[in-house]
Formats: sequence, structure tokens, C-alpha cells
Amino acid sequence: MTDHTVSRRAHRAVALAICAALVLAGCGGDGRLPDAVAGEAAVPDDDSVSFPPCTPEQAAEIDPVVSYDPLPTLPAPGGPFDDPALERILDSGKLRVGVSSDTLLFGARNLDYVAGNADGELAYEGFDIDMLTEVALAIFGGSRADIGDHIEFKAIPYRDRLPKLQSGEVDVVAHTMTINCSRWRQIAFSAVYCSAGQRVLVLDGSPFADIDDVAAEGATVCVPAASTNEEALIAQFPDLPRVAPLDISDCLVLLQQGAVAAITGDDTLLAGLAAQDPATVVVGPQFTEEPYGMGFAAGDVGLARFVNRLLEDMVDDGRWEAIYSKWLVPSLTTDAPKPPTPRYGRTG
Repeated sequence: MTDHTVSRRAHRAVALAICAALVLAGCGGDGRLPDAVAGEAAVPDDDSVSFPPCTPEQAAEIDPVVSYDPLPTLPAPGGPFDDPALERILDSGKLRVGVSSDTLLFGARNLDYVAGNADGELAYEGFDIDMLTEVALAIFGGSRADIGDHIEFKAIPYRDRLPKLQSGEVDVVAHTMTINCSRWRQIAFSAVYCSAGQRVLVLDGSPFADIDDVAAEGATVCVPAASTNEEALIAQFPDLPRVAPLDISDCLVLLQQGAVAAITGDDTLLAGLAAQDPATVVVGPQFTEEPYGMGFAAGDVGLARFVNRLLEDMVDDGRWEAIYSKWLVPSLTTDAPKPPTPRYGRTG
């Protein structure tokens, strides 16, 4: 993909965001947000979303970033596979993937996609999408020109990532999902495939240089609902006013409106928002660690081991670095960093 293409898509995303902001502003009359949006967001009443955090004893039992040992070697594409989850996916002819539809650079709708393209273009694009494409290629074989026939995209909000895995609606989720102890009690994870951290996005020229400045002023911050970002914000800044929509893209509209003073989230996501709106800037140091993992149903250990082997191979042959460079250089970093160091040995 050329720089021209990235720029064109970014400009179209800006236009959409600005139009959405104008529509919202027009609906309010006096500019005030509806009561359902202003103030503290309601906590979802789904047990799979509001699962209690780990106790200190549970958290100390095993490091959350420890995943299952990778397979010794990757089986040949097309099977047979010595694993029920992989055989199920192969027999269905589709890898069902849970992704974001609006996280530029990681998982977003491809605005230039036309069904039937012969050049390998997919309906979604980004770092997470390319990682999932590699999983599909490892299972089904073929080439990038036709692998789209074997991928079924399901766009889901943050709070639906775990429930969709638990219900069996998707086989894998790659959706900037942080690995933590509480989530391990509900689903399985791959090894870390991308490292991020929580920072702050503000309008260019804002007096706020970091989250401490925002907190000192008691300014309203926007954070995605049911995310680890919201959990961290509540834990570290419990009195800070917040708005919590389902998706972080809604936060950009609120920031453009002036309804919030800042957005907080993983720096990887904020980089995508800044790419959409050049009038915004990511500021301050990371104040959390956000190790991303691909999620699987709790019983799909063989699938997790398969993906861990694939990730190892992608690091060794340069595919991981190429995907990172394609999407995140220079928006997030000036060069591709060293890939996250995997940790293995999980047994339960």
C-alpha cells in the first residue's frame, strides 16, 4: 500500500469524523450532550464483561503474559491437524475473526474495498488484520489473492470480545486486546504479539501535557467502556470525570466537539486517531503496560499453540517486522522495534 493511499484513506476518515461531529452538534440544540452520553457511562450488566478482577493471590499465581508452549513445528497448510479446533475451522472453510471496524492502523474497514477484487484486498485492514491473515494462510494455504475467501470478519465492540469467543461465534479475536489475569480466567491467549501502553490524546495546543495535568484540572476524559483503559483510569484517578462510549472512535467526535478535554487509551489506538485528525496529538508518557494477545475460547489450547508457533516463525523470517513497519512506522515509532519476547509454560 502506498503513502498516497494511506493519506487518502486518512483524509476520508477525517471527513467522516467531522461530519459525525457536526451531526451530533446539531442534534443538541444548545450543544449539550444527551443525558445518555454525558456523565458516567452505565456499567454493562453482562457477567462475562463485568467479571471480577483477580485476587492478589490469583494474580501472583502465574504471570498473565505466560502462554502455552508453541508447537515444535507448524503443520502444513490444509491439514490434517491433530487438534479439534483447527479441524473444525478447516472443515468449515472459514476462519471467523473478531475485529475492530474503526481502529485505524489496527483494524478498520477498507474504504477502497470492492467485492471480487483480484489483488488480495480485504474488507478490513490494519496490523491486526494482517496478523489474522497470516493465521488463515497457515491453516488453509493458498495466497493473499484468495485468502479472503477463507476469512469471515465480524466487527465487534470492546465489550463483546470475550462473549463472542465464549459463545463460539468467532474462532479468534485480534482487537488490540490486553492480556490480563481476569481475562485468562474466561478465555485463552496467544503469546504477546504487540506491546502498547496507555497515554493521552488532546487537541493540538491543549494545555494538558499528560494524564496528571488532566486530573489536576478535573477535566472530563473519554475512555472506551469495558476496556482495561477504563479499569486503569478508575483505579488511578477514581474522581476524574469520564465519558465511556462503546468504541474509542466515538471519543474522537466528542473531543472535536469540545465535549471532553482528552481521550485516554492505548498509544497504538491513539496513533490511529491522530492519523485521522491532524489537529490532535498524543502526549505524555505511558502510565500502563498493555500487552496484546490474540484471544481464543478457553478450551482451544491447540489453536493457541499453533498461533504461538506461527508468531515465532513470523519473527524469525521478518514477517512481523514487515507488518509493523507497514502500519505503525512512523505513526507510532520511527522504526520497527524488537518484537515482544514471548513467555511460555502455562499449563492450565
